[in-house]
Parts: sequence; structure tokens; C-alpha cells
Amino acid sequence: MHPRRWHGHAIKKRAAALAGCTALALSLTGTAAAEADSRDPARQTLGAKDGWGSYGTGTTGGAAADAEHVYTVTTWAQFKAALAAGGSAPKIIKVKGTINAVSEGCDAFAVPGYDFDAYLKKYAPETWGRDTDLSGEPADSPEGLRRASADNQDKAIKANVPANTTIIGIGRNAGFKGASLQIKGVDNVIVRNLTFESPLDCFPQWDPTDTATGAWNSEYDTAVVYGSTHVWMDHNTFTDGSHPDSEAPTYFGTLYQQHDGLLDIVRGSNHVTASWNVFADHDKTLMIGNSDSESTAVGDRGKLKVTLHHNLFRNVIERAPRVRFGQVDSYNNHFVAGQEYVYSFGIGKESQLVAEHNAFTLAKGVSPAKILKKWMEAPVTATNNYVNGKKTDLIAVHNAEIPEETLQPGAGWTPALRTKVDPAKAVPGVVDHRAGAGRIC
Repeated sequence: MHPRRWHGHAIKKRAAALAGCTALALSLTGTAAAEADSRDPARQTLGAKDGWGSYGTGTTGGAAADAEHVYTVTTWAQFKAALAAGGSAPKIIKVKGTINAVSEGCDAFAVPGYDFDAYLKKYAPETWGRDTDLSGEPADSPEGLRRASADNQDKAIKANVPANTTIIGIGRNAGFKGASLQIKGVDNVIVRNLTFESPLDCFPQWDPTDTATGAWNSEYDTAVVYGSTHVWMDHNTFTDGSHPDSEAPTYFGTLYQQHDGLLDIVRGSNHVTASWNVFADHDKTLMIGNSDSESTAVGDRGKLKVTLHHNLFRNVIERAPRVRFGQVDSYNNHFVAGQEYVYSFGIGKESQLVAEHNAFTLAKGVSPAKILKKWMEAPVTATNNYVNGKKTDLIAVHNAEIPEETLQPGAGWTPALRTKVDPAKAVPGVVDHRAGAGRIC
């Protein structure tokens, strides 16, 4: 079926059903532009001064789409066809229900001859050792067959989002399972009201040279913003879902890691706002800038300007976010941390992080000194933050407890692109009840 026919006359009925949600969306987010089509949240645009995504031309996504470029999709094939249709003309893709990108399971991607037991036997440290990686293995080896199988999954689960696109879930139960959203080399994208269950790498690679013990390395971020500008991620829920790391097996004495990041913003991306999202039950969560190398720095310096506000980070272990190079404004976020917590804010190469008016709910015995993590020398602004209901100087407690990683205050810039800033003490109540998918309709 031609993708233009998916919307049909049902679009008008769905828009009417959503009309009652719009007033709620406007009052809760403070982010939808006043001139947006009040009958359809899919026509809402990022409001003025709502973070770095509003800078310059702002972020409107597919709000200007004509009727021929509005699609409602219920399957992975329909979704990918809708993305490809119409080039970069403004488009709106409405997602109905949960779309599974790996509905046939991992076995569907495996090439003939691939056998995981043979892989484990071939590369066991007691026989292979820990001094040589697997990059030189031929195509007919267990590693070569793993690579070919991984290529099949890569092609199947990645979806490339074109410029001038809005992707929005219909109702409270819309989203993707096992998909990797690629916002790559484009401008002006909006993603809202979707629940993402992070993709499971069916074929992680064993690297015996990664750390002293070796490591399983996985691919596939749930969403990646790569070399793109003017992106708004709003009211989404990101989670490991039915495949948490806590239930993963170990091989060669190491966790069989099948997850990568939930949201990565990398390779010269710029002017991004992430608001009212939930990031839950994950390890390496959100990375802004993916490398310290000078070749990468050429494209990253002066970019990676990102605003994070009113997001809930619940039981994430680290990278919330880890920052390199960028001017990142993180305010009014709620961080809920358990005993496995490592850190929230990673201070990386040439980063200029401002972390203000955030709230942290830490498990008993977890020190607030862990909230900031110094990877490289870079100044940071961290003021008016509350930990377990008490105003806390995050830099002072960090430096007192971890003097070998002393942080310097003062990021060197003052955020000007903010909407309403809630008092930090009120943030848990505000964010916990309003963030995530299903909250704008």
C-alpha cells in the first residue's frame, strides 16, 4: 500500500480524539509554540527560548506538512516506508501501538553456519588468550560469521530520519521495541510521546584486549543524533524493558552486554533540546560528544549545544550525561539513584556543563560526591541543586571526598534559553508525574 494512503479519513477522527490532550500538553510542558495547531499535538513546535533547540531558526519538525505527508503507521515496514517517502518535505509520522523491529527474533539475522557455542569455544581466554583482538579473523571464522550476522541486524533495525520530520506516538501506548532511530546529518526533527525499549544487540563482540579482563561490546543506541541540528526529543520513555542488564548472563567471567546508549548526541550535532523524557533502568545512558580525539574535536568544538530539562533519570548507572566539548544546560531534572549508581554528570574534555536547579534522590549510603565525575580538566557550574531534599553544593562535596579529582567552578557561560524554571525542591513532584510517554495525550 502506498504510504500516503495510511492516514485516510481516520486522521480527522484521531485529531479530534487528541484535542482534549492538547491543553494538558501546553500546560505541562511549557514548550509547545502558541501558534501550533491546537487540534493536533503533532503540529506543535518547540517554543521560543526553550533550550538550545530553539536557537536561530528553531525546531518545527514536520508541523508544516500538507495532508499528503501525514502518515499513521502500525508496522516497522510502514514506518520505514513513511520515513523514505517525500524526501525532506515536511512530514508527520504518527505511530500507533508498539512497533517491533525484531519481531522474528535474533535467529532471523544469523547467517548460515553461525553458532554461538562455537564462538565461545574458539575465543575462550584459556585458549585464545587476552593479547589479541578478533579484528583479523577471516570471514568463515566464528567471528567472521558473527560480523555478517551483525550486519544483517544493523540493516534491519536502523531507521534513518529525514529533515523536517515529526514522529509522534498516538495515545498512551505507542512506541518501538528493538529499533535504533538514526537522526543523522539532518536539520529540524521532533520526536515525542513514544516509549522506546532499547535494541538488544543479538551478536555482541568479544574483545579480550578491552580492559584487563576483556569485555563484550555491543552496538545500537536507541536514538542517536549524529551531525544533526535543531532536534527536540520530548515526552519519550527510554528503557531496557524486558531485557534488563540485571538478567543478562556472564561469559568469560564478564557481563554479556547487549545494550549501548539510550540517547547519544555526537559528531558535531548542535542545538538540541531534550525535555520531559524518562530514562530508566539502564547503564550508559546519554553521551554528548563521543571522543576525545583531535580529529573529532575539529567537528565538535563550538557545537554540541544541548539543553536537558524536566527529565527523569530513574535507576540509571552513569552518563546522565557524559559531556565532551559542548555547552550543556541541565536544569530541573530529577535523578533517582540506587546502590549500583556510579555518577550522573561526566565532566569530559573541554566540556562547559551548567547543572542547576536539579533534584537528586539517592539511596541510603550513596554519597552526593558521586554525582559529578571528573574525566578531564574542565570547569563546571553546579548551583542550587538539592540532594534528598537538602540544598547541596555538588562541587564542594565532590572535592572534599575525592580531592584527587578536584573540580573547578564556573563553566564560563550563562544559559539564556530557558522557559519556566521550577524550584529544585519541587522538581521530584513535578517531573515524576509529568515526564515520559503518554503524558501529552
